[in-house]
Amino acid sequence: MSGARTAPDAETAGRMVEGVLDRLASSGDRAACEAAEELVRVLMEFYGGGFARVMDLLGRRPDRPAREAVEALLRDELVAGLLVLHGLHPEDTPARIARALDALPQDVESTGFDPATGELRLRLVGSGGCGCGGSPDAVEQAARDTLACFAPEVTAVTWEADTASGPVLLQIGAGPPGASVSGPNGRPPATATP
Repeated sequence: MSGARTAPDAETAGRMVEGVLDRLASSGDRAACEAAEELVRVLMEFYGGGFARVMDLLGRRPDRPAREAVEALLRDELVAGLLVLHGLHPEDTPARIARALDALPQDVESTGFDPATGELRLRLVGSGGCGCGGSPDAVEQAARDTLACFAPEVTAVTWEADTASGPVLLQIGAGPPGASVSGPNGRPPATATP
């Protein structure tokens, strides 16, 4: 494997980071030095959180088969994000998109992904007809956040109408039992379904 780069061990990596920080400090640019130290702190917290999550997920059932352990890791947003970031995630883009959509609190389906543009077309399904699900903005934000972890190749999301579930019915009634509600003509208002 000529040209293959080997990862440094922890001690070597630590010395390399210290060397870079020392060079920045000797430049006299205090703001750049503080920014670099902050960057190192943020990255250490990110990777530390990822390793802690791996150990937690594996430690919950240490006797389970390896395939189940791997599946638990691939379902976790933080761990999956780290694997994708480093090109180590074993699933292709469509499988990771499906995994992201399965993780959402509402039923959302893909109607197509264009790898050339990064556009993913989605449709909200199974709303139950009552209009009681999360707000469209909340569902869209949850989808974007989850896709960013599992499938960062998705750079644009387009929402399509769910034509299969029909119109959402809105029930308008006379109010709670015992309440006296009258319409403009003195009679109870009619129930409307737009």
